[in-house]
Amino acid sequence: MTSAIRPPFTEETARAKVQAAQDAWNSRDPERVALAYTEDSQWRNRDIFLQGRDAIKAFLTAKWAKELDYRLMKELWAFHGNRISVRFEYEWRDAENQWYRSHGNEHWEFDNDGLMRRRDASINDTLISESDRRYRN
Repeated sequence: MTSAIRPPFTEETARAKVQAAQDAWNSRDPERVALAYTEDSQWRNRDIFLQGRDAIKAFLTAKWAKELDYRLMKELWAFHGNRISVRFEYEWRDAENQWYRSHGNEHWEFDNDGLMRRRDASINDTLISESDRRYRN
């Protein structure tokens, strides 16, 4: 579980935290992903504001019902103390088989136990063809 990696972060532990998050999100399992967040975690995802694990699970369930064949790549951008920033890309298709690549940045803040208590994500979507995909399952 990613909470075993606790702040303050070093480059090594920040990279491990980012990899653990990427692995969890690529599982597309809302229960697994939600365990990395505090019970009252605050999220901003695009223009959606959420609070708490139950809201996170509901959001992710709906997200992955829409974003089919989701595949994510996260990259450490910066870290300091109990905060990590990442850039990411993910690809997915809709029910009509139109592919998208979503680009974004996230800022994370963790509690002392290594659970994420705040997540701010800015994301933009781009239409792509299936042949332009970079990330495959």
